[in-house]
Formats: sequence, structure tokens, C-alpha cells
Amino acid sequence: MTEQTERSLAEQPPDTGRLPHAAPADGVAPAGGAGPGDGPATAQGTTAQGTTTAGAPALPHTAPPPLAEPRPLGEPRTWPRDFTHRLTAPLPGVRALARIAREGKLRPPPEKLAEIQQLPFAPGPMPAAGTTTLALTWAGHASWVIRIGGLTVLTDPVWSRKILGTPARVTPVGVRWEDLPPVDAVVISHNHYDHLDAPTLKRLPRHTPLLLPAGLAPWARRRGFTQVTDLDWWEAVELPAPGGPVRFDFVPAHHWSKRTLTDTCRSLWGGWLLTAPDGRRIHFAGDTGYGHWFEEIGRRYPGIDLALLPIGAYDPRWMLRPVHTDPEEAVKACQDLGARALAPMHWSTFLLSGEPPLEPLHRVRTAWAATGRPREDLWDLPVGASRVLDGG
Repeated sequence: MTEQTERSLAEQPPDTGRLPHAAPADGVAPAGGAGPGDGPATAQGTTAQGTTTAGAPALPHTAPPPLAEPRPLGEPRTWPRDFTHRLTAPLPGVRALARIAREGKLRPPPEKLAEIQQLPFAPGPMPAAGTTTLALTWAGHASWVIRIGGLTVLTDPVWSRKILGTPARVTPVGVRWEDLPPVDAVVISHNHYDHLDAPTLKRLPRHTPLLLPAGLAPWARRRGFTQVTDLDWWEAVELPAPGGPVRFDFVPAHHWSKRTLTDTCRSLWGGWLLTAPDGRRIHFAGDTGYGHWFEEIGRRYPGIDLALLPIGAYDPRWMLRPVHTDPEEAVKACQDLGARALAPMHWSTFLLSGEPPLEPLHRVRTAWAATGRPREDLWDLPVGASRVLDGG
């Protein structure tokens, strides 16, 4: 969360002074929320299958529901007024904010700031990408350059040095804007300022396809973008590509949305599942806490090759656990997804919380080693580095 986000949370009603953990492992969503067995909500708020009860847990050992048919690109939609019912934990209120202000733990200890000089930064040329290449380059934070099916896709692009209410980035952007190939699409996970950066999007041609969470299309259209598609959870679109259609599925996350003092949860939040023409899959989690959705995503989309998961902005846990995974939870989420490899993100760029700058890297390496999984399947890339997924 940015400082602006923290301040805006003060507009929420007071809570009991603490946050519960994320949803229980049995997968039961809050009353009125969408449970893991639910189909995608349509613009009218019904499920695609029309038979699933909201909030019902997924049945064990059952075949996953068929994937949704791709929706038309640029389709006008009508959405509910807000998506508060999709929250998997209450938002912090005045007491929580008073506690964090009193404890002063949303920044690393001063004696740990020297670690900034050791943050891994190794920019290099992006790999050549043909129609069968699946490669990615970490630009920093949750910003990736993904080459898939002959397309170049940006995730949550933030090329700004500073975002509203947050100290300036501590590592440069890993890819110079002028070195990017033509951008074929942008996917956005949610509307927080460190994921939806208006100055960066302004650099793009207005005909660039934007794939957004439900409720964000008006924001993009007001800024002149002409190819805008917003989706509900479990919905998908396909983009034509030289190597064949690339599929983009919008999937749940344990998070929330807010950009101003009056738009709490007015748009949805989530991650993206990108499927190459040859069937290889990348899961981009966006910003999320740990919870039951990971197992459900893995059930619906078997054979995920790579999971891009956040490992930073987690301290203090009493406040941030519901919305930000720590390194150990990211490794567990990768296992729940059934993903072969994990690429950590959401660290080493902006100092958004209290953990020391290098701690996420040390902890994710330790957690990964404890699983016994191959070391080469932990893609702990420096900012600016690239890697190609084999099998293409």
C-alpha cells in the first residue's frame, strides 16, 4: 500500500483494531462473496452457469468447470456499484491506522537502509522473441515485459520514478522505455497507484489494447484509450497474435481497490492467466494476500508453467497479511497453483512497508530450498534481467 492508500483508508469505518487472517483454507468466502465454485459474474450479476450458490466452497476432487468462452474485445459492460462483497478480509479502519502511526513500522529501520545499495539490478538486452518464444523481463515492482505468441505484453507498467504518496523508487526501471518493442497489450491487476500509473500509460499509443478489472474501463476511456476491455473473475478474451491467439483470463486475488477517497472497491482486483498458443501458461498474481483462491486457480488452469508472485510489502503482518503475501506464503501459493516455477516480484523497487530491503530475497530463497524443488525453478531475477521459458 502507498502512503496515499494508507491515508485514504482512514475514511473507512472503524474496525476492532486488528485484521483477521485471509479466508480459511476450506475456501468459504464471506457472505455475499463469490466462492471458489462460482462461475464468472455477468454484467447483471448472475453466474455464467446460473446454478452455483455464491459463497459455496469448491467440492474436492471434482473436475474443474470448463473455461469461459472468450468475450468480445471492447465490449461495453454494466457492473455493480461496488465489489465490496468480493473482499476476503475487512479493510483496516481508524484504529488500525492509529496503531500503525503509533508504531511507525511502515518503513524499514534506518540502520537497514544501507541494504538498498545491494539490491540486485542487472539490466541487459531483452532476448530475441519469435512466435514460439515465451520470455519475460522484470522492469521492477509488478512490471514485467512478457513476450508470448509473438506479442509484447506489459503487466502493471510503472515507469515513473515516483508515484503518488510513496518515496521514489530505490532501483531504476529495468528496461528503458525507448528500448521496448512495440507494446501489443497491457494488463492491469487493480487501480492502486503503484500498479495503475497514469503517467506511464500516457506514453502508450491510445489504440493499445488495455485489459482491465471490471469497472476500470471508464477510467481508461476518459484518458483516450480506444481498445479497452474490462473483465470479471474467470472471464477471458483472446488477442490475435502471429503465433496464434493468446488467451487472457482474469482470475481472483486477495486484495482490494481504491484510488480516491470515494471509490473504495468500485472496481475489481485480480490476477491474469496468460496462455500461449502452444498451451504454456503464466500466472501474474498482481497484488494479493495468501488464501484459497490460489488452489482454485490451479484447479481450473492445470499445468501452469510459471507464477509471478509478490514477496514484498508484508511487514507488519497484523495489518498487511490479508493483502500482501510474504515470501513463505508466495512459495506456498506457487505450490497451490501447481506452477512449475516461481518468479518473485513486488520488492526491490518501492519501499512500501517495514521489512529490510533485502529480507524478501533471503526469505524466498530459504523457503524455496525447504520445499526440495529444483533451484533453477526459482526465477529470482535482478531488476532488468530476462529469462526464457523452455518448451517453445
